[in-house]
Amino acid sequence: MTTLTDRYHALAAEGEITTDAAQVAALHVLEEVEKALLATAPKKRGLLGRFSKPEAPTGKRGAYLWGGVGRGKSMLMDLFYDHVPVEAKRRVHFHAFMQEMHAKLHEIRKTGVDDALAPVATEVAEATRLLCFDEMQITDITDAMLVGRLFDLLFADGVVIVTTSNRVPDDLYKDGLNRNLFVPFIETIKDRLIVHELLSETDYRQNRLTGAQRYFALKGAEARAQLDAIWEDLTGGENHPLTLTVKGRALEIPRYHNGVARMRFWELCGQPLGPGDYLALAGAVRVLVVDDIPELGRSNFNEAKRFVTLIDALYEANVQLICSTAAQPEMLYVEGPGMFEFERTASRLREMQDATWGQDAD
Repeated sequence: MTTLTDRYHALAAEGEITTDAAQVAALHVLEEVEKALLATAPKKRGLLGRFSKPEAPTGKRGAYLWGGVGRGKSMLMDLFYDHVPVEAKRRVHFHAFMQEMHAKLHEIRKTGVDDALAPVATEVAEATRLLCFDEMQITDITDAMLVGRLFDLLFADGVVIVTTSNRVPDDLYKDGLNRNLFVPFIETIKDRLIVHELLSETDYRQNRLTGAQRYFALKGAEARAQLDAIWEDLTGGENHPLTLTVKGRALEIPRYHNGVARMRFWELCGQPLGPGDYLALAGAVRVLVVDDIPELGRSNFNEAKRFVTLIDALYEANVQLICSTAAQPEMLYVEGPGMFEFERTASRLREMQDATWGQDAD
């Protein structure tokens, strides 16, 4: 029988991936999860299951892989997901899953039930033995208050969970509102999942950008084609929306995958966003792709001010910026109030084009 590690080394031999000792160590963790999953019989469904006493699975119920961005966590989880011979499995971005849970809770509460979460968790468990989450991060108080009991119910129903995260469990929902209520969930993670840090020294996503052009003074179809190619390379063409909650307001990122986000200039700077929004964005992404930055000046002064704030937030957070613009940095803002102040922004834009920009982050 071909093991997960066998499959990994076969891909390396084919030149699809590069062998990494830290990734191989993580594979052994995932193989332990696979053994536990296959050794546990599926929960009985239907009439017999309804009247039988469910077994309460004990011990570890999955894995929590964490580490810096670009270390291969998502690749390993995808490899594991494809390899495990279980039909009742699902791979989903953590944020998308939580949005789905909130929507289901909203509908069930309309029926007047006392505990809406129990039937939601049961529905998930009946369809899924293995849940794979990409990028667990908690930024929303509503998620923080929900996720602990949800995971307890899923574990009790025999669901195995594998998740990736850029944060050690103790840093989840760090400095969040009423975080003391969230702390028991952190203990649940450490108790029920194998917590494993991916200690690779190589940022493989960073290497994709090393030496690559990042600032395109182009317009129209040519600019879109250049950014489309970079987006495809960084994300494999996958994307989904991500919602950040900033002081009770929703900041929508329409295209996001594995730490890489893409937005148009007018989505970022054409709406009344402030420093808090841009700081939240800079904290949530590692690479930001921005389309269609126009010439700035008197006619779009408010948008230009927001753009300055955005660049400051990205610069301070070491976020890599890839963008298409109407002009080179020094010619982007050529008239109107704020020209002198924009010189610093132009300088930062120029610095952020360097091939080594952001490599010291994390």
